[in-house]
Amino acid sequence: MKKQIASKKIGLPRLLIVGCGDVGMRLLPLVRDRFRVFAVTSSPQRCALLRAAGAVPIVADLDQPASLARLARVARYIVHLAPPQADGAIDRRSRNLAAILPDHATLVYISTTGVYGDCGGAEFDETRTVAPANARAKRRVDAEKVLRAWARRSGSRLAILRAPGIYAADRLPLERLHKGTPALVASEDVFTNHIHADDLAHLAAHALFKARPLRVYHAVDDTELTMGAYFDAVADAFALPRPPRLPRAELQRQVSPQLLSFMSESRRLVNTRIKRELGARLRYPDVAAFLQELKP
Repeated sequence: MKKQIASKKIGLPRLLIVGCGDVGMRLLPLVRDRFRVFAVTSSPQRCALLRAAGAVPIVADLDQPASLARLARVARYIVHLAPPQADGAIDRRSRNLAAILPDHATLVYISTTGVYGDCGGAEFDETRTVAPANARAKRRVDAEKVLRAWARRSGSRLAILRAPGIYAADRLPLERLHKGTPALVASEDVFTNHIHADDLAHLAAHALFKARPLRVYHAVDDTELTMGAYFDAVADAFALPRPPRLPRAELQRQVSPQLLSFMSESRRLVNTRIKRELGARLRYPDVAAFLQELKP
């Protein structure tokens, strides 16, 4: 039986998943019947897990260019889920990957809505100019530029999915709520955007076939909540105390600079394009739908 399955897989097109973490593992069941899937991991210990999920593991490290040579001709469909490294102004990992990608390929890159910086709560679509405000977001903008240049040069199709805060049952701010970490007072709060990890995986799968070349998509749901309101909703769903609210001047003395940076950017992203062009039907159209499902 295993030999029959393997022989069927050989005739399928090949897909390479780079950065096969949580979202990648959710993507695998959606694509393994249509592709022979190869998954890159820098940890040999994860190979058995990837095999069990239906992928052929390849041990390689995006921080080590010499280890990537074997990826050059593996597949012409690629989903790039790996984040940039944690330092510097450019994304060295995407540069290393682009250097070995094949011509005439199809690549889906998961970027971040952080590339827009603070938008003062404005509502906008994918035509807005990026304005990254921190090093993390600047590295993402660099990755997008590098991959666009590769796509134009190689005659390839590129789709960029800009994702916001990703949530799931095991990706909720419960630890923060248990600690009583404060949020901003309502008058100073920021709008946030959300997507369930399962829905992001589905969007990546849709983009492989339906995305227009060199197209950006807002991979966000219909949620329109301030950050504090989101924390309140999660707290209520789990019968936890709502977080205390503080003005920004006081809050910045109690939270880390990284957390404060997330609480300093306000934007509302329009998601019409994923619905019209990718045919997205989100399992969780908003956070409230997910939290309602958790109730006994």
